[in-house]
Parts: sequence; structure tokens; C-alpha cells
Amino acid sequence: MTYIQKIKNLAAGFVFVLICCLLAPATTFAQTPVQRKIDGIVAKVDNHIILRSELEFTYLQYLAQSKQQDAPGLKCQLLESMVQDKLLLARAEIDSVVVEESQVNGELNERVNYIVQQAGGVERVEQYYNKTLKQLKDDLRRSIKEQLVVAKMQRQIYEKVTVTPKEIRNYFDAIPTDSLPYFSSEVEIGQIVKYAQVSKQQKAIARQKLEDIKARILAGEDFATLAKQYSDDVGSAQDGGELGFFKRKELVPEYEATALKLEPGQISNVVESQFGFHLIQLIEKRGQEFNSRHILIKPATATINVEEAIAEMDSIRTLIVNDSMTFAKAAKEFSDDKNTKDNGGMLSNRATGDPYFPMEQVDPAIFFVIDTMNVGEISKPIAFTTPDGVQAVRIIYLKSKSVPHLANLRDDYQKISNAAIQEKRGKAVDAWFKKNLDTVYIQIDPEFQNCQILQAVNQ
Repeated sequence: MTYIQKIKNLAAGFVFVLICCLLAPATTFAQTPVQRKIDGIVAKVDNHIILRSELEFTYLQYLAQSKQQDAPGLKCQLLESMVQDKLLLARAEIDSVVVEESQVNGELNERVNYIVQQAGGVERVEQYYNKTLKQLKDDLRRSIKEQLVVAKMQRQIYEKVTVTPKEIRNYFDAIPTDSLPYFSSEVEIGQIVKYAQVSKQQKAIARQKLEDIKARILAGEDFATLAKQYSDDVGSAQDGGELGFFKRKELVPEYEATALKLEPGQISNVVESQFGFHLIQLIEKRGQEFNSRHILIKPATATINVEEAIAEMDSIRTLIVNDSMTFAKAAKEFSDDKNTKDNGGMLSNRATGDPYFPMEQVDPAIFFVIDTMNVGEISKPIAFTTPDGVQAVRIIYLKSKSVPHLANLRDDYQKISNAAIQEKRGKAVDAWFKKNLDTVYIQIDPEFQNCQILQAVNQ
């Protein structure tokens, strides 16, 4: 596997670190002698540039993720990967390949919400970065949009790439025996989740709060100002509750159905969804897209009935244990986890895309449950809190658990198949890269004149 392929694979491992770097306070690199050394442009691809600081950051993160001290030609390989991404962006502009703003907005809000949750609140984020949440979102928007465009271009290049069983075997046979990877114990895990329900009293309080806010707006106060002050949607509150343009079926049904019935400027009645209670104002309709703002109030969780959710989950577990229903069917019918319910309840490893998790990478809250389970067992109901702060209950299914071993085709066919197709896709992108090098303007800093990327450009 080339460095470029390894870099692409490792990239998912430090996305959050990269976000933090992009949003770093102005003083992060300031007041150090290194500042003057690492600043400046090291490569330019049409109107897209690569800064020395970006290359240095990527280099240090690669070393940290791969646990290496250094590697010959590593910076050249990294620079080539970065230039490759910029070339994809440049060609996307030429070929009019775009991503929808609704997709950018959705990804942006998801990442900002994650940052806020990790930091412990909006105020702590703004204090640390010395920027408002809106400024942080503005800083992130371009980067996220570029990432989505690059991913779309890559998919177009290798969407028809497949591997045959013979190619998979040839790929495995080409790996030297002393280079075969050693796999630690890995598990396949499923879960069925039930969200604990908020009491009727807390729902009534949340609804009334929004009714009072609506009354203030109708009396002349500004919707956006009140959204900034009261909305529990931290991703949009700093933008006055504005979500940006979305297409049909991209927002929860209750929200979308209400918003589309409004005229621009009109304000809805209070609407309930899985996220809480919304007050919605339509800003603009544009073809099949619409832009709206909202104020979200989440009911207080002090009186959430966790015991009721535990009892319900225990009944579901009994059905499965008594063979009255399969785990997959129960997940589809009962689970509140939309990310897994249509996948038989099985969790997916985001870093690899497959269902296998090395034991050392399993969420600690799950690790200590499955550590004492046998394959095929289902845990008793366990109360937990979701990443977005929702109290819930789940049962966990341990589908499989491997013993540590050297890679082989019998036990690791899917992993080897995934590696083979990733290599073939990488070659397809590399071939496209070389074919399109002379279709855009590329300039590389003389410091990197001995790198392969520079030689390829000059050929």
C-alpha cells in the first residue's frame, strides 16, 4: 500500500484534530520562531493553494497516527496527496461538479454540534477560540465543502471499480509472509436502543416556552434575535436559527411538512419532532429547495422515565432470547437508533466501513459489557446517554469475536477484499491524476523539486 493510500485511510482517524487545527485560536502558531519558517505557499493548483503550515500539520499528524518517527520521502508523498485533492477541486470547477448547499449545511451543523458537545458548551468553545460560533462555522464551511467535492469527484472516478475473487487472492498472495498484518481480537456488535420518554409535564413546559416566544415575535420582537437567545440548536442559534437551503426529505418530516405550508416570513405554530419543539419561520422557497429558521426548545430531562424504557427493552430481549423474534427484526421494529435499525441493529466501524471493531477501539461503555459475554449472547438492558445528551436504554448483541491471528483468506476475506478494492480505487485515482496533470496550472515550491509530484508535472 502506498503512502498516499495509507494517508487517505488514516485521514478519518484525525478529522476532529484537523477541525481543531482549522479553528485554532489566532495565537496557536503566534509568538514562536517556527511561525516564520512554516508560513508560505508550497504548492498552487489553479486558484487553490497549499500552505507550508498545512503540510507540516499533516506530516506531524501522520507520524502521530502511524506511530512512526519518520519515513523516507514522506513529505513528498503527503504533498502529492494534497496536490491530488487540489487537482480534484480544480477539475470539479471545470467540469461543474458541485455539492448541494444543504449537504454542506448538514455536515457543518453536525461537526459544530460535535465540537460544542466535546467542549462542554457554546461559551467554552467561543472562549477557547476567541471567536463567535458563527465565525467558527464560517471558518469551517469552505474546508467542509472542499472535502465533500473531493469525495464526490473520487466516487465518480472509481464508482465502477470492482474486484473479482481471483484479484482478491492475487492481492493477498502478493503480500510477503513477513509483512502479513496481525489482527488483534475483533468483535461484531449490534444494539437496539430505546430513548427514555420525557414526561408530559416537561413537554408542556417546553411547548409553553415556545408559545411565549411566539407571542413576543408577533408583538414585534425579532425572530433571529430570540433564536440566538433561546434556541437549543447550537448549530443554528448563532445564525439566528437559519438552517440554509434544504431539499425535500432532508429534514425530519414534521419540520418539513410545516415549513413548506408557510409563506415567506410567516411563522408556524409550535411543532414537535424527535428533537423537541420547533417554532419555524420560512425565509425563502427556491424550486425544490427551501430556507428556514427555527427556535428549538428541548424538554428538560429531569423527569425522564428511564425505568419504563428498561422494562420495554427487557420485554424485547425476552422475545429474542426465546426465539420469538430475530435480533435483526427486533431492531428494525423497535429500535430508536436510525443509524443501525435498518442494518439489523449492527454497528459499523466509521474508520473502515466494515462491521469489525478491534477490542481496543470499542467504546468503553460497551467494552465492559461485552468483555464478559459469550458470542451470541444479548446483554440485559443498560441505561446510557447518547452523544447528543439523550437518555436512553439499550441491549447489546455480541455477534462474533475473533482470536488474535495473522491475516488469512479464510477468516479475513472481507477485510482483504476491502483492502484490494481500496488499492484498485487508489490506482484509478492515481491514473486519473496523471492524465489530468496538464489540464490545470500547477506550481510547486523549488524546495520540493525532487519530489515525484514535481517530476510528474514536468514530464
